[in-house]
Amino acid sequence: MAKRPAALPFEVQARVGQPLGMAPRAFLRDYWQKRPLLIRGAFPGYVSPIEPEDLAGLACEDGVLARLIQHDRARDGWTVRSGPFPEDLFPALGDRDWTLLVQDMDKWDPDIAALLPAFDFLPRWRVDDVMVSFAATGGSVGAHVDQYDVFLLQAMGRRRWQIDASAAMGRGRPPLDFRDDAEIKLLREFTPSHDWVLEPGDMLYLPPEVPHHGVAEDPCLTFSLGMRAPSVAELMGDYIDTLAAEAEESLRYADADLEPAKDPHEIDATAMARVVEALNAVRMADADALGDWFGRFITVYRAAAGPGLGEGQPLAPDELARALGGGLVLQRHPWTRVAWRRAKKGARLYVAGLALCMPVTDAKQLALAARLDAETWDTLSDAGRDCVAGLLAEGHYRLEAPDEDTP
Repeated sequence: MAKRPAALPFEVQARVGQPLGMAPRAFLRDYWQKRPLLIRGAFPGYVSPIEPEDLAGLACEDGVLARLIQHDRARDGWTVRSGPFPEDLFPALGDRDWTLLVQDMDKWDPDIAALLPAFDFLPRWRVDDVMVSFAATGGSVGAHVDQYDVFLLQAMGRRRWQIDASAAMGRGRPPLDFRDDAEIKLLREFTPSHDWVLEPGDMLYLPPEVPHHGVAEDPCLTFSLGMRAPSVAELMGDYIDTLAAEAEESLRYADADLEPAKDPHEIDATAMARVVEALNAVRMADADALGDWFGRFITVYRAAAGPGLGEGQPLAPDELARALGGGLVLQRHPWTRVAWRRAKKGARLYVAGLALCMPVTDAKQLALAARLDAETWDTLSDAGRDCVAGLLAEGHYRLEAPDEDTP
């Protein structure tokens, strides 16, 4: 095993076959959720597959999560607007101090989704989305922190990034108080420790809660790969809701060992022990039950988007086999989140909140392959084929010609 360097750098140069500038194992050991890293030339010669006009056009459409952030330098004021936007808005914005941010661009554009395999050293179910921002010269969203890991790939133009790596440098946690005069969560204090200008192909990795501030040096596009990191409150809320929905009505507070009360108004320690016992009766002690809950939870998309129930093509497995044999393919809906887990018997495939039982080989294959052809279909068991047919009927797959573009 390679030795860990005595002093870890905050800036590295990518190498052929190593877009992180090091092996993934070394990155995860030394940097992941520990310290920021600027990787020069992570994607050398990168050319953005979209133009700013494409992003603006998408931000005008219904169902697209888009925000426009403007900065008034004279009074250091910030305004935020949410899309969809009228088409005549952008020409009137001027050429300075505004930023357009559009979420989920990996679902809208397959060329942006093509970036994701470069991050396959991370669990795919941890990836939230690729957000694309266009900033006019001077455009920014202010000094802030994120509560999740993020990779910031410069795709067009130049952006100046300042970060405060105090915690990673052993100088203590930086102040994270927010301003109370802005519509977005901007830091009240920001003292950068590093100052870089990123060119196309450069990438900045930031762990959670690292203060950072990006300002466009010229009109630029930045691709932000954000990770999904649900809060403990979010996990508990869904977990408890699931427990409550599945708990048997017969499970109740019980006190068959009750003794005469010394004070009829007191909730004593014995009563509280019975409360704990009642709650423990419905906790998910079974590993499969707990795994199924988390698999369903983590594959439900955070926004109201994606395929609707029963909006697909109802085809029996034999009909589907004939269609695939005729040259059609099954394309997974870009908004459908997928993961799998080994279970006591076989495996579970989790698809947009569904838990489906099948052999391990099927679950691995279906989670991996966003596109299924006849050859892949032939490798599936009957259980796997039945699941695919059901997912097609629900809209999680689309039957199409192999050369059709996927949004």
